[in-house]
Amino acid sequence: MQWKNETSITKFILLGFGNLNEFQILLFVLFLVMYVLTVAGNLLMIALVAYDQHLHTPMYFFLGNLSFLETCYTSVISPRLLAGFLVEDRTIFFRDSITQLFFFGASASIECFLLAVMAYDRYLAICNPLSYKVMMNFRVCLLLVSASWITGFSVSALVVGMVPQLNFCGPNEINNFFCDMVELLKLSCAKSPLTEMIILVCCSLIALIPFLFIIVSYVLILSAIQRIASFAGRQKAFSTCASHLLVVSLYYGTIIIMHMAPSADLSPGFHKTLSLMYTVATPMFNPIIYSLKNQEVKGAFRKVMMQNLGMI
Repeated sequence: MQWKNETSITKFILLGFGNLNEFQILLFVLFLVMYVLTVAGNLLMIALVAYDQHLHTPMYFFLGNLSFLETCYTSVISPRLLAGFLVEDRTIFFRDSITQLFFFGASASIECFLLAVMAYDRYLAICNPLSYKVMMNFRVCLLLVSASWITGFSVSALVVGMVPQLNFCGPNEINNFFCDMVELLKLSCAKSPLTEMIILVCCSLIALIPFLFIIVSYVLILSAIQRIASFAGRQKAFSTCASHLLVVSLYYGTIIIMHMAPSADLSPGFHKTLSLMYTVATPMFNPIIYSLKNQEVKGAFRKVMMQNLGMI
């Protein structure tokens, strides 16, 4: 179809994995299982943090918020992804794409801030253990979490609010399984350099500033750990932040690879695979990582299981 400049489109087509026609049912089952595991794992983590008194600490308060966010994060993406495997019509109206983009951007932004807050928490716990309980009281924890959520939604509203200013006249095919900001900017037929620059700068800063804060925090943490005299003390101190460090590496590693590599060098299939990593796979892995690496979480889970079995 030949598009004319004066025509304004009202819906997009999410190509997703439509080129893999023979694997549609298999992919649907795979991603459905991943979605169920993600929701179940994160809700279980929230329940454990709320149930066990030993987990009523700042670190697990932040972890509970992260688990709740991951449930929301994957729920913004996965239902539309799953629907694409069952129906041939993969269109999404412009207003729905803006809504999805807003909540996706807010979730991604909040996760960056929460990961930075968790790094700050570990910094205080290891580098300032004597004043940790005073500096990281419940009021401070609530303030940090509230600031993360409010800032994330505010920045997403600012960035996504600029998208309607762009003119979309065709083509209307988004080569991804969700409304990606980069893909939307490519489809804009009337380029607005200032608007695009503001969007890209805001997105970059939201990811970069928390990441640099995390890097600085862990440099200070590792420096403090090296000053601990005993090997057992160093191992115990590092184990308290190993899970968080692994989650940060998984989340930011994927984003860095996708956005730092030249676009021309990334095939659409590889780009979508990387998108799957931080939108679908990472929310599923996070509760697993914290469960396997954290003795307190495993202890709380065993306690719940034993009590339930005792009731049976």
